[in-house]
Amino acid sequence: MNDIINTRYQEKRRTKEELINHLNTFSIDLKISVGIWYFTPAGGRFHDAYIENKDIPQRIEMAADMAKFGVKAIEAHYPLEVNEENYHLYEELEKESGIKLLSCYPSIFYPRQFEFGSLSNPINKYRDEAIEILTNCLKFVRDHNLHHAGIWPGIDGYLYSLGTIFYDMWDRFEDAVACAMDEVPGIPVAIEPKPYEPAPNNIYRTTVDGLLACHDIESRLKSKVNKDLLNKGYRLLGMQPEIGHIRMGYEDAPYAFSRALREGRLFHTHWNSQPLGNYDQDLNVGAVEWSQGEASLFALKMAGYNEYFGIDINPERMPVSKAIEINSLVLNIMNERINSLPNEEIIEAYYNPENHRGDIELILAKMMKK
Repeated sequence: MNDIINTRYQEKRRTKEELINHLNTFSIDLKISVGIWYFTPAGGRFHDAYIENKDIPQRIEMAADMAKFGVKAIEAHYPLEVNEENYHLYEELEKESGIKLLSCYPSIFYPRQFEFGSLSNPINKYRDEAIEILTNCLKFVRDHNLHHAGIWPGIDGYLYSLGTIFYDMWDRFEDAVACAMDEVPGIPVAIEPKPYEPAPNNIYRTTVDGLLACHDIESRLKSKVNKDLLNKGYRLLGMQPEIGHIRMGYEDAPYAFSRALREGRLFHTHWNSQPLGNYDQDLNVGAVEWSQGEASLFALKMAGYNEYFGIDINPERMPVSKAIEINSLVLNIMNERINSLPNEEIIEAYYNPENHRGDIELILAKMMKK
C-alpha cells in the first residue's frame, strides 16, 4: 500500500504558552503547486478565449519554467489532462525541473452526459460512468503514489428547490465515492465545496457541508484496509477548500480552513482571491481582500500546516507565467509579514481581551507600514 498522508498533526491543541512558542519557532513551508487546466484559459459564457489553446505537452513545457518561482508540484484532471498514456511527460517534467505531479481529479463535471450530475446523477448509466472515472482516477493515484485525489462536485447539485429529493442526492453521491474508495482502498480523497457554478446550487455548498460529507462517506466504507486505517486515526476523506469558493459562500477564509484543520482533514488548499459573493472570478492572490490571505496563513501557522498551497486562478488577461510569478511573490510576502507579527501580543489580546481593547487593530495598522 502507498504511503498515506497523515494530517492528524493538525488536530493538536496547544496551551497559551505552547502556542506562543510554536508561533515563534514554526514557519510555513510554502510548497506551491499549480493547476495545468488554467495555463491557457478557455473562453467563458460571454466571451471567446483571449489566447490560443495549447496541448498537454506544450503546457508541461510551460510548467518547467515555473520552478524559478518556487513551484514544487502540478495538479491535473484525470483522464483529460493526465492519464496512463501521457504520464511519462509528467515524469520528464519532474526530472527536468523538480516539479512533481501532486494530485489528480476525476473529469466528471464538463462532459455532456453529466448534465444532471455525475456521482449523484439519478440516471444510473451516467452515474456508473462517473464512478468508473473516479475509480480509475484513484487507481492512478495509487499506481503513481500521488499525494491525494480530489473531487470538485461542480456539476452535482440541483436547479429546483421544489422537488429535489435531497436525501437521495446525497446518498447517491456518498455511496458512489465510498464504492470507488473500497475498490481502491487506502487512497485519501479531498472534497472541494462550492456554493454554486456550474450547478445552480451545488451539492456541498459550504465548508461544513464538505466536512459532513467526509463523515458520511467514511461511515459507508467497508474495505478492511480502509476500516483499519480509520481505526488507526487516519483521515481518508478530507478537504481541499478554495478561498474563492469560501468567499462566494460568504464564509470567512481562516474560519473555514480552521474548521477542516480542527478535524485533521485539511489535505490541500487552493489559493486565489474573490470579492465577497459574486461569480467565481479566480483572481490572483491578494488582488482583492489581502487581509483574508494573511489571516488564513496565520490560522494555518497556528495549526502547523505542512501540506501544499495550490494556486488556482484564471489568468485570462496576462501570461500564466506572469500570474504564477505574482501569486508566488504575494504568498511569500504574506508569509514574511505573518512571521514578523508580535505573537505574544496577539495571543495575549485573545486570552485577555478586556485589557487589550483595540490592540489587534493597532497591530494591523502598524503592519501596513511594512
